[in-house]
Amino acid sequence: MTKRYFPNLNGIRCIAALLVVFHHLEQAKEALHLPNVYEVPIIQHAGRLGVGLFFVLSGFLISFLLLSEKERYGNIDIKKFYLRRVFRIWPIYFLIVLLSLFVFPHIGLLSFPEIEKNITDHYTERLFLLMIVLPNYAFVLYDLPYWCAQTWSIGVEEQFYYLWPWLIKYTKKRIPIFLLFVTLTIVMLFLGLHFLNAPSREENLKIIATFIGQFRIQTMALGGFCAWLVFKDKEKVLSFIFRKDIQIATYGVLLLLFLSGVHFNGFLEVYSLFFGFFVLNLSCNPKSIISLENPVISYLGKISYGLYVYHVVVIVLLLNIFRNYFPLLQGPIYQILVYVLTLAGSIAVASVSYLYLEKPLLAFKDKRFGR
Repeated sequence: MTKRYFPNLNGIRCIAALLVVFHHLEQAKEALHLPNVYEVPIIQHAGRLGVGLFFVLSGFLISFLLLSEKERYGNIDIKKFYLRRVFRIWPIYFLIVLLSLFVFPHIGLLSFPEIEKNITDHYTERLFLLMIVLPNYAFVLYDLPYWCAQTWSIGVEEQFYYLWPWLIKYTKKRIPIFLLFVTLTIVMLFLGLHFLNAPSREENLKIIATFIGQFRIQTMALGGFCAWLVFKDKEKVLSFIFRKDIQIATYGVLLLLFLSGVHFNGFLEVYSLFFGFFVLNLSCNPKSIISLENPVISYLGKISYGLYVYHVVVIVLLLNIFRNYFPLLQGPIYQILVYVLTLAGSIAVASVSYLYLEKPLLAFKDKRFGR
């Protein structure tokens, strides 16, 4: 089976990254009591929706690659799969975590006391969880420094990777594998709660609810189901999804839902269905009414992991510069400058990271372990 090229994936990554950037920018401005629009529901939900889109896309792509490998070789090389993920994810994950713990707290222009977490409390426990790439556990149990708080989603993705290749490799043992994964997840969370020694039952329940709300394995599994539809060439389902009138109607409903800012129980799952529809059409439908195959958008998608990881540091730096050195600058000019410089700065940092750190490691990964 020849490798299949999926168009528009970088464009989807670009959209997801920008949603998160805009959310965090307004969130930081609101925390600093600067003029902001953070109370607008669209902005408040944009970050979670951007991460949700990342999750669906990740589940789609990883699942298709695993299914293809199993069909081509009759097996899945789990070791090589994990090594590929390590070389892709860990370098700048550890870079931003270590900088956030040991460097940024000592730089005045990166100080953000209004939302900066106290990184001295539970220091050892937090550091341990971060070093074993469980930032989502560290986030809900002990909080994270604001500069690297976004890494919680990397932890969720990593845990998806711990589970998913085994389910595809051993199809007849899916239930015990899944139950083992769920059991380990619960045990680790309750061990964390035990060491945290929360002051009340209500606090424990709040932490559990937050963890469950962020543990979006089902969202990535939906992306995996979309990959299965394509891999198995489920023509009846796909031909319906690919119809022009269905595309127009679905995107219309999605736009109305997004602009309304309506929040309801399970709204992320509902959005995930739209995201799966979106990913399927843009990646597999030659008659998609939307195309993101643009050089600029594609480039931003290529560096989207860096954009996601580094943008918070850029936001903190810029807001401190404006607050300390240009306190009288307000109004539309201020807002435009903040957005333009945030995007420009984040793109610049992500580009340098991609060129000098990520790209060489990706080339090594592809040479040694395949894509």
